[in-house]
Amino acid sequence: MELWFSECHTPDVKHSLRVNRHLFSKKSEYQQIDIFDTPEFGRVLALDGDVMLTERDQFIYNEMITHIPMSVHKNVRDVLVIGAGDGGVVKELTRYDTVHRIDLVEMDTAVIEACRTYLPENACRLDDNRVHIFCDNALRFLRRCTEQYDLIIVDSNDPFGPSEGYFTREFYGICYNALRADGIMVNQQGSPFYKQDAEAMQRSHKRIVSTFPISRVYQAHIPTYAAGYWLFGFASKKYHPIDDFDAETWKSLHLSTKYYTTNLHIGCFYLPAYLERMLEEVEE
Repeated sequence: MELWFSECHTPDVKHSLRVNRHLFSKKSEYQQIDIFDTPEFGRVLALDGDVMLTERDQFIYNEMITHIPMSVHKNVRDVLVIGAGDGGVVKELTRYDTVHRIDLVEMDTAVIEACRTYLPENACRLDDNRVHIFCDNALRFLRRCTEQYDLIIVDSNDPFGPSEGYFTREFYGICYNALRADGIMVNQQGSPFYKQDAEAMQRSHKRIVSTFPISRVYQAHIPTYAAGYWLFGFASKKYHPIDDFDAETWKSLHLSTKYYTTNLHIGCFYLPAYLERMLEEVEE
């Protein structure tokens, strides 16, 4: 008998993957954690029934949430990563020799432990000597921070359940205070395609716009995420993601990527008309 894993994108839409083996299953203090081995997408991490990453397409998400801000801010030394217990974002950040410290705040230690065991390619740099792991609620952690970071990457789950607090005006204000005078915050903004997701994205964008002087949205195409279409938010105290982008400086680092390019950096901020209108509705 075939085994399939199905993720509900809406009450009327499911995305299904055929499963070879169900490798791991645990109900932690915060959420249900599952890791599957699939023939098409390799190993898949799901939290509360939602796909967080697959071995096949995780590079798209991790590169786009990391290299966009890192190629704009040329002097990132101290980074805070919220969520991302799988280690994929940390792995990308450790490729930059200029980064001196990476604080990873993940509330669920069970996610980190599961990924160390079953997703070692993602988690392989969690033991880098620049990485400091804090098992804590990010809101509580951030309240103790003032002008401490050059970059904050918010790699949280969707704005429902345990991560709901990471999409509030209070949270973005605390992030603002934790950044230095030229700091950048980048977060995942979800998909704008389905109604519930689109409304959550608009709420989040409205709160960020009211907090940061510079706020832009950019896009990537990730096959296993809702509608295959995903958004990120770029919020900054000083740097504009295009006007302050220096392609030649980033190219001089000679970092090999599978998705991110300096041409794509510019292009990903050019959004389709319907999405521009959705953003304008909450920016007014």
